[in-house]
Amino acid sequence: MKLQLAIDLEDVDGAIELIEKTKDSVDVFEYGTPLVINFGLEGLKKIRERFPDITLLADVKIMDVAGYEVEQAINYGADIVTILAAAEDQSIKDAVAKAHEHGKELLVDMIGIQDVEKRAKELDEMGADYIATHTGYDLQALGQTPLENFNKIKATVQQTKTAVAGGIKEDSAPTIISQQPDLLIVGGAISTDDNPAEKAKVFKDMIDNA
Repeated sequence: MKLQLAIDLEDVDGAIELIEKTKDSVDVFEYGTPLVINFGLEGLKKIRERFPDITLLADVKIMDVAGYEVEQAINYGADIVTILAAAEDQSIKDAVAKAHEHGKELLVDMIGIQDVEKRAKELDEMGADYIATHTGYDLQALGQTPLENFNKIKATVQQTKTAVAGGIKEDSAPTIISQQPDLLIVGGAISTDDNPAEKAKVFKDMIDNA
């Protein structure tokens, strides 16, 4: 199981500072959608140049022109690229093919999907590297968590790795970790802490000791 840090609320320099503080505990660093919107892929390139050896995920949430957009994200430094599960099947197949052509990985984000078991089975057959359960910020505010949908996906897939995201905190993490996702995605619980290096180590230790 790997720990992914979702970096959403920083500028690029702030993201670099956060990576510097947490890189000893974090396996995957996510260049979050707000960073993509505010600073484009040039910000991702700047981070890659500063940290040539870290694993970078670009949360571009692709919906169309998938092969091209995956390739662009990879060209700017991404190791893992995200596409929405709501995209057309052909877009997802194109995205998988392009990522694998470059030796990189594709993560499919299930946000907004209602029949998660059906879609997870389809994505598994398409060769996605990860399927991510994602309780979005707006639903987190209503008290929803990613665990129920994650368990449905975990029970459905045969070959695709699983990821889980959505308001994961220190107190809720042990329950989720016990369900053995391949990728635990944590955001604000680390990035907004007064000591993000220490907090990242807390989550990493939870994973290592599970």
